[in-house]
This record gives sequence, structure tokens and C-alpha cells, in this order.
Amino acid sequence: MCSSDLANMQEFARGGVSVSSLGGQVLNPYDLTRTPGGSSGGTGASLAANLALIGTGSDTGQSIRSPSSANNLVGVRPTRGLVSRRGVIPASRTQDEVGPIARNVTDAAILLGVMAGYDPGDPVTAYGRGHVPARYTDFLKRDALKGARIGLMTNMLGGEERHREVNKAMDAVVAKMQALGATVVRFSLPEYDALAPDMDTSTLEGRVVMDEYFATLPKDAPIRSFAQLVATKTSAVQKTLENELSIADGMNSDLYKTRMLNRDKLRIAVAKAMADNGLDAILYPHQRVLVAPVALGDQPERNGTLSNGTGYPAVTFQAGFSAPSASAPLGVPVGAELLGPDFSEGTLLSYAYALEQAANPRKAPRSTPPLPGEP
Repeated sequence: MCSSDLANMQEFARGGVSVSSLGGQVLNPYDLTRTPGGSSGGTGASLAANLALIGTGSDTGQSIRSPSSANNLVGVRPTRGLVSRRGVIPASRTQDEVGPIARNVTDAAILLGVMAGYDPGDPVTAYGRGHVPARYTDFLKRDALKGARIGLMTNMLGGEERHREVNKAMDAVVAKMQALGATVVRFSLPEYDALAPDMDTSTLEGRVVMDEYFATLPKDAPIRSFAQLVATKTSAVQKTLENELSIADGMNSDLYKTRMLNRDKLRIAVAKAMADNGLDAILYPHQRVLVAPVALGDQPERNGTLSNGTGYPAVTFQAGFSAPSASAPLGVPVGAELLGPDFSEGTLLSYAYALEQAANPRKAPRSTPPLPGEP
């Protein structure tokens, strides 16, 4: 098993390209000129390269789903309160979630079942009581998409040449869903475009949640506060940490209240769109463009805010690959995402499973061949 605290990742989960002061830049095994997404990019790259069977990640923005999308994997950001966050170095009180990353849907479903449940050490998991099935694998049926109504959220798709490869992969997913008996409804959610830029709460919560974390450490720990950490000036995300530290009381600010209200507005808008269109799930690409080249230094045009901004669960799965190139002999992986109502993880996994069984989307990267003597 591989987890984000054992693999190289974006330092303190502050960003999406997976670079750290200890391990440097993680490379995407499908294209060594690109990042593996992030923040759990080391976990994603390790799973893609068959160096581990299953992995876990924490998802404040899209840190489970981004490496899943970029590395031809399956990732689950669970409903708020389904999985405990105790022990995770936090970035946000309202956005952090913990979930599985795997090479296939069955493994992701098994691991989610192990992780889900009430933990008195994380009171928000009280929301999940009564919502954990005996086994998520019981949902995995080849015919799960028959009769399903899936909404393709069109304002999550780009319209420029740089979006062509991702859009092509999404067209293929839609065609497969329809062939498997689903009805795909195209719709737009303008509230997302209006609200998404002003919903992030993590920067305003960072100082508080980090100090709460440090307070749980042993008294002889070398670092006992967020201020001490920032003062070391050793981090690959030093400017981000300094910015968070400078916000002394962000959770009592008017900006924080506005962003929390915007999160609620988007949550209601998504629920209404699903009700108006009779949808079982919403489909969109996790990222409108291919995962970023290393030289870019940032991860552009990701759509993960729809889940982290509403608290609704999302499952990222393999949509396909871009056209092969000199640096990406198999092409660059493209990930799609399915989002549903609270505690619909089993249903979302079932749809991804039906597609997986029909399409067999897993390809091992050529940059990491089997080790000598490997079974």
C-alpha cells in the first residue's frame, strides 16, 4: 500500500504538481516531461508503475482525483463525514477529505469500505453513521449503467484547440455509456462559473488547523507551531505557508462568510440541476486540458471544485489517452469524474465499474517495465 505520507508529494498538500523540498519533482510515468498531478502525485505515479497495490490520499482541492486522472487510475473523494481525517496534516477544516486511489474500481471499492466509518477522533464522521454499506463491492455490476441518467455538464468542457484531446476522450466515454444503456443529458450549470472562483476556504483556515494539528504532537516534537514551521524557511511551498500564516483570524472574516455562503449556493444549485433533469450522476472531465508539463509549475483548468466546493462525493476514473507522442508513447492519461448526492459512492463506483468492464482502460506505462524476477 502507498499513502501520501510515504510517497513524495506536493509539500503539505499545498498545490497540484507534486514537488517537495525533500524529494524534488515527481514525474508522470506516462510522460516524463509532465507532472503526475497532485498533491498525491507520488502515490499516483507509484500505483501507475505497479510499485504498490493501493494508495490513499487527502483531497482538499483535488489531491486524490488529480493524480488519479493523470496516472490512469481510479480515485474517490468521499462525502464529507464518511472517512475520518484524524492524523492527516490538514489544509482545511471544511474541505479536507481522505479516500482511496487504485488501479481499478474493485480495489478502490474494497479500500473505501475499509476506510469508511465513525471515528470519535473526527466528529464530522458522525454524519456518516448509517450510510456505510456492508461492502461497496456489492454495488459493482456490469449492467449498472442500464437505465441510468447521466448529466454531462457542458460548461466543464473547453472549446479551444488545447481542449481537443480531453474532449475527444469524453466523447468516447459518453458513447460507451449510451451503448451500455445510459441516457446522457447535456446541461449547463452557470452557477458553477459564477461561484467557483470565490469558494476556497483553505487559505483562510490554514493557520488555525495547522496549529490545532501541532498541538496534538508530543511535547518533545521539534516543531510545535505553524509559526515555527514557517520560520525554518525550508519549504518548497514557502510563499503559500507564509501567506496562510499572515491571516490571523480568517475564519471570522467577512470573506470567509461569503465563501461559505457560496459553497452552500453551489451545493443547492447542483442538487436542483440533478432534480430538474432527473439525474443519477453528473459527468465531466477532471481537467479540461492534459496534465501540466513540469515546466509550467502549476496545474491549470481542473474541475475538482464541483466536489470540494459542495461536499458531494466524486469518483475519478480512466477516460482514455491522448494521441501518442515522442514523450508519451501510449499517450497522456485523461480522467473523467462522476459526482452524485451525499453518500452515493456505491452508485458512482458501479457506473465506473460498468465502463471499466466494457472498455478495459488500464495500460501500464512503458517507462517503468516489470522488475527482474517480478511475479
